[in-house]
Amino acid sequence: LTDLFQSLAQLENLCKQLYETTDTTTRLQAEKALVEFTNSPDCLSKCQLLLERGSSSYSQLLAATCLTKLVSRTNNPLPLEQRIDIRNYVLNYLATRPKLATFVTQALIQLYARITKLGWFDCQKDDYVFRNAITDVTRFLQDSVEYCIIGVTILSQLTNEINQADTTHPLTKHRKIASSFRDSSLFDIFTLSCNLLKQASGKNLNLNDESQHGLLMQLLKLTHNCLNFDFIGTSTDESSDDLCTVQIPTSWRSAFLDSSTLQLFFDLYHSIPPSFSPLVLSCLVQIASVRRSLFNNAERAKFLSHLVDGVKRILENPQSLSDPNNYHEFCRLLARLKSNYQLGELVKVENYPDVIRLIANFTVTSLQVYSGSTNYLVLGQRYLAAVSRKLKRAAFFLGSRDGLEDPLEDTGLVQQQLDQLSTIGRCEYEKTCALLVQLFDQSAQSYQELLQSASASPMDIAVQEGRLTWLVYIIGAVIGGRVSFASTDEQDAMDGELVCRVLQLMNLTDSRLAQAGNEKLELAMLSFFEQFRKIYIGDQVQKSSKLYRRLSEVLGLNDETMVLSVFIGKVITNLKYWGRCEPITSKTLHSVRKLVKLSAVQFMLNNHTSEHFSFLGINNQSNLTDMRCRTTFYTALGRLLMVDLGEDEDQYEQFMLPLTAAFEAVAQMFSTNSFNEQEAKRTLVGLVRDLRGIAFAFNAKTSFMMLFEWIYPSYMPILQRAIELWYHDPACTTPVLKLMAELVHNRSQRLQFDVSSPNGILLFRETSKMITMYGNRILTLGEVPKDQVYALKLKGISICFSMLKAALSGSYVNFGVFRLYGDDALENALQTFIKLLLSIPHSDLLDYPKLSQSYYSLLEVLTQDHMNFIASLEPHVIMYILSSISEGLTALDTMVCTGCCSCLDHIVTYLFKQLSRSTKKRTAPLNRESDCFLHIMQQHPAMIQQMLSTVLNIIIFEDCRNQWSMSRPLLGLILLNEKYFSDLRNSIVNSQPPEKQQAMHLCFENLMEGIERNLLTKNRDRFTQNLSAFRREVNDSMKNSTYGVNSNDMMS
Repeated sequence: LTDLFQSLAQLENLCKQLYETTDTTTRLQAEKALVEFTNSPDCLSKCQLLLERGSSSYSQLLAATCLTKLVSRTNNPLPLEQRIDIRNYVLNYLATRPKLATFVTQALIQLYARITKLGWFDCQKDDYVFRNAITDVTRFLQDSVEYCIIGVTILSQLTNEINQADTTHPLTKHRKIASSFRDSSLFDIFTLSCNLLKQASGKNLNLNDESQHGLLMQLLKLTHNCLNFDFIGTSTDESSDDLCTVQIPTSWRSAFLDSSTLQLFFDLYHSIPPSFSPLVLSCLVQIASVRRSLFNNAERAKFLSHLVDGVKRILENPQSLSDPNNYHEFCRLLARLKSNYQLGELVKVENYPDVIRLIANFTVTSLQVYSGSTNYLVLGQRYLAAVSRKLKRAAFFLGSRDGLEDPLEDTGLVQQQLDQLSTIGRCEYEKTCALLVQLFDQSAQSYQELLQSASASPMDIAVQEGRLTWLVYIIGAVIGGRVSFASTDEQDAMDGELVCRVLQLMNLTDSRLAQAGNEKLELAMLSFFEQFRKIYIGDQVQKSSKLYRRLSEVLGLNDETMVLSVFIGKVITNLKYWGRCEPITSKTLHSVRKLVKLSAVQFMLNNHTSEHFSFLGINNQSNLTDMRCRTTFYTALGRLLMVDLGEDEDQYEQFMLPLTAAFEAVAQMFSTNSFNEQEAKRTLVGLVRDLRGIAFAFNAKTSFMMLFEWIYPSYMPILQRAIELWYHDPACTTPVLKLMAELVHNRSQRLQFDVSSPNGILLFRETSKMITMYGNRILTLGEVPKDQVYALKLKGISICFSMLKAALSGSYVNFGVFRLYGDDALENALQTFIKLLLSIPHSDLLDYPKLSQSYYSLLEVLTQDHMNFIASLEPHVIMYILSSISEGLTALDTMVCTGCCSCLDHIVTYLFKQLSRSTKKRTAPLNRESDCFLHIMQQHPAMIQQMLSTVLNIIIFEDCRNQWSMSRPLLGLILLNEKYFSDLRNSIVNSQPPEKQQAMHLCFENLMEGIERNLLTKNRDRFTQNLSAFRREVNDSMKNSTYGVNSNDMMS
């Protein structure tokens, strides 16, 4: 016993060292010792003793977190009785110690929530022992305010815990628990929360009492967690806020039809301190977003009327909106109101005119006070004042710069504001245009005077450039907001006035680029050009447009070709003077369109060298990744070249001269024993980025064959040599691998070789050689830090997977000839794929989206066309692949999920065919690969059965977005596991309420009606049709049942 007490004292001392010491070494030693304690066999018993006898809050925190870790582990889980004892102990501990430190209470509540969630489907004597949360907290809610806070916090944390998926348990299990909790408990918790809020507001809360403050805060958090629950498993992303709909269950209708629920939150907003108001508004945001189908038309109109009345009341008493959090949440409320209700519904609300006036005033006030605000439903005439305010803010920022952020730095926010201004600005366009002309002329005149003045300060020039930047952005936006059917000749003429001014400003700024330039103003010009191009350049534009008449009168630009000449001149100027500025270079290159006939374009096609475009040179100061814009540049040039290229090989050779010289230079370096490695790297990386741009643009057979014959066989060894030398440097290998992946991609059937040509096989040999060389070398890197594993290793592997997939599915190689003639190119590539795959943990396959997409798309090709290779693999490799498919079936990425369904379908079909052949009396026995594969599958039936459970679970209980894809492997899985499917069906039927069992049994009978025991296309199609009807019938049967979602325990 003495040893035990000494051990507890040591633990307490370690906790103090961990949380209180300032000495890093001591803290690290304490942390190491405590980690060892959490993994020790007697951790559980000592945690209880720490809670009972520990004298410090830190030791209690350690005990709570250790217990949470113990109950969460998936391997060697705690027995049910032990978990029940821990749950009861935690509740009693909280009930007898209300004065615990806040972080200890929170940790214990987290422990309770975790036990409850993970044990949700655990039964003891036919009783779900972890589903009594409301009963568990009743004794807390009936006691003092301190206890009441604990009870409410327990429910709030439990709701939040069940709503959040974790990485240690399957997503399907999480959705089963969440769905069951939603159907059995969530509405009761929401109702309880609202009733407690009503009681609290009815008693006139003592706002000077800190404990009552805490209770109100926890009640609001609980209500918000209920409303924010992921009801149907869609995991809504808050970044797409305007599109959010809250999928409230039909059983909750009564709460939302009762106007007192909505009124409660508006009353709370006006009666509590502003520090609590954001949570109230967050609840209102969710309530305003309930799905439309919850109401009929009359009910929706009534609900909307109450909602708009509440918004009106807030706008009439806007004092609390001065708080930034309140302001933000109220803007979200307006956004949801706008996106979830149609304009026709809003205008029918009794107070609509008053409300829209208040919202307009609110918007203008927002623009005056806070430039980062989002505008909602602004009236046209108010826009004029808004533009003036925007320019004043620009001048204020540039004039002071006292720690303020330049609004132009946030390009996303700028674009958001421009999108709104583009529509608003076209309202009362005469006034808008007159204001813009007036402001532009004033700023341009001041700017010219400052440039001509010898005493002008740089700050004054920067202020005017800032004003002009905003004006150019706004002019581009209002031109982009032109709607052809609603525009008049007079408005086109007004556009002409604005365009003339921007082009005159461009001439002025371009003339100064040799001395100085303004990056933000240049980006605004490019934004303007893009908007102008979309509206006024193209076959749909009338050549007699009054805009072109005005441009002709002022600038001598008679038609779109002359305007395009000005634009391409700007492109060349930008590439010449801004070659080192990635944002300008990148945006400039994206603006090159429909320009091939212009002399300026011909200049670029004939002079794409570093002498004329500095970003094409080798700059030893810049990073290798800064060369990305070169791919975009050569994609644009390649497309322009293709317009008139045809079969003119001389023109092509002329165009490729700079790239030929670069390849020869690299070849010369590689031929010597010592060379400047940095120069070689930069030359090669720039070259392969250029070539990838050209390869991407050449999507016709004639032009692509010119490129292929140019690069193969002369320069392919240089690429292989680069991979061999610099495999450990992704800045070099990634561009080379991406170029190779592009070369083998049969885009638009461009890789069609003549029947007598061996080029397809030769190209695959080079592909195999590169994959094998890179794969074998990258595996020698050893252990790579987790934060660098994608950049150093997985990204290159992902590109190799994409490259191999493109080559295998390109239909330009007959892969049977490799084995026939003893060529090991295909075998080497496939074996390298297996080596690379086995070096990747399962979790990483789904954690990195690009890797998962490239892997599963490659696996789909392999299972479709090279199933004999898959069947020949070692058992552990086959199980790895099947496990990855099983995990991919529940992936959030629909493309990955669909690819897994296809892979599974191919494997199941192969298995079924081989099994059918093995049972028939045939003279020819199964080949060795098929026989081994069948044997492995018969030894491990659980894997295929698990996938049958998963697919059926998703189709019945989840929001299945790719039902057709899911249906294809399901028939084969059923035919291979008929007894297991029968048991599964009986389990689901028996778990239904007695009155629904017959209907569910009939659903399964109808599913297999008319289905034969084969996998012919006709039979599959019939099964797919039956499955659609089955899913509808099951959902109808389970709509009013609280049992349905809980019934699939076999599927966990």
